[in-house]
Parts: sequence; C-alpha cells; structure tokens
Amino acid sequence: MRLLLQRVTSARVRVADETVGEIGNGLLVLVGVEKADAADVVSRAADKLATLRIFADSEGRMNLDAGAVGGELLIVSQFTLAGSLAKGRRPSFDSAAPPESAEPMVEALATALEDRGFRVGRGRFGAYMQVELVNDGPVTFVLDVA
Repeated sequence: MRLLLQRVTSARVRVADETVGEIGNGLLVLVGVEKADAADVVSRAADKLATLRIFADSEGRMNLDAGAVGGELLIVSQFTLAGSLAKGRRPSFDSAAPPESAEPMVEALATALEDRGFRVGRGRFGAYMQVELVNDGPVTFVLDVA
C-alpha cells in the first residue's frame, strides 16, 4: 500500500460539484492499493498514520502526532499511486489492485482510523474526484506499507 500524506489546514473532496468529504486541520491521505497487499497491511498503515509525529510542537519541531493536535484525516483512494513510470512514456498499472479488492481495503483503513478515535472524511471510491487542500508547511510524505 502506498500512501501520500499531506499535512493540511483544510481539505475537501468533491464529486460532480457535491462535497463528499471534508476536514479541517489534519492529514489528507491518498491511498494506492497494490495487488501484493495483504489484509494485515491496513492495521499497520492505520497504526503508522495514528502515531506519525509530523505536526509542530510549541518550538516548531515535528514532534506531535495527529491525535495530539486534534487532527482529522481525509482518506481518498488514488489508483495512480500504484502506477509505475519506470519504462516508456505511459504509466503502467500492472501492480495496482483491482477495484473489488482495493475498495474494501481503503474503507477498512478509514474505519480503522475511526476506531482509533479520529474523525475521518472519505472520498468516493472509483469516482472522478476533485481534491482541494491547503498544504500546511508544505509537508508531504510518501509512505509505503508492506
């Protein structure tokens, strides 16, 4: 599972001019599920997201996790994160999980974070989405969870 994390002051997802998910301060998490991902990857990803210390403390150091700052999470499926640009000029999606296995994993990740006490917004799996965000910092990380 490949996750792209962006620390945000706000973010929202729109589908056909309807806001389907929205958060304030927290993390926008774009999620790419790969064929090789086993079900247990969801728990490891949720644990990592819940405990990553990427929010600033009173001295401006990245020393606090999302829970410590009252952060929210917006989970958005993003098929293209499982793509490869290694060969040629067109992306290859050979390692991307099919929708019937990817969708339940994305939903399980959102639920696992809610179970850890977070307010979680969601995109709409498989839909054409427009994501708006205010990146705080900017702070952006790529997290591969195997």
